[in-house]
Amino acid sequence: KPELEIYADDVKCSHGATIGQLDESMLFYLRSRGIPAPMARAMLTHGFGQDIIERMELAPIKAFIADTLLDSLPHANELRSIMS
Repeated sequence: KPELEIYADDVKCSHGATIGQLDESMLFYLRSRGIPAPMARAMLTHGFGQDIIERMELAPIKAFIADTLLDSLPHANELRSIMS
């Protein structure tokens, strides 16, 4: 659990982020089962996001972020129907 205790007025902070490509073998697996490429990409992106969301503890925030992620993806309605 990260925790900062700072007792100075001249502190500089920054953060980083990493991006990458979707796993081609996973994409191939979905495509070989007849799933169109855009839908396969959306499914993989959603799965990656869900891995992170599942670690969150507050249910209302977890649900809000999960819905926001899903709404931001192409084929959101199709993904919702698959998951229900």
